[in-house]
Amino acid sequence: MPTDQPNYQSFRQRLDAVLRRKDPAALSAFLIAEGQWQPGDASRAEFALWMMIAASPALADLHEEARQWLLSHGHEAEAQAIMGRGGLRDRGGGQQTKGRQQPGGRPSGGAGQNRRADTSSRGRSQSTPPRRP
Repeated sequence: MPTDQPNYQSFRQRLDAVLRRKDPAALSAFLIAEGQWQPGDASRAEFALWMMIAASPALADLHEEARQWLLSHGHEAEAQAIMGRGGLRDRGGGQQTKGRQQPGGRPSGGAGQNRRADTSSRGRSQSTPPRRP
């Protein structure tokens, strides 16, 4: 069944309101009521809550708290995948890291940054020119 945009937007707004409460039980109940989770799926509701907060552009004010929760609970890779280089912050959503130093001593460039340079490994910078269409 294709996604109906107005229905998705309504769902997303209601989900963000539930996420803003930072209550894993409320998130679980909401997702079960919406048919998105089965009753047995709630075992990792707290982890899911913080991942969803980290990924939601509407909850930018909670992104740092989500990052801290993820890091303090052993989810460094997940935090990096969502919020690190190439993640939500570098696409212009949430807080910008512009002006801060990235690993390797390069300042971040924010939304207009060359993506190919972001794929370098830690401590090395890559000077590959951008691809031509």
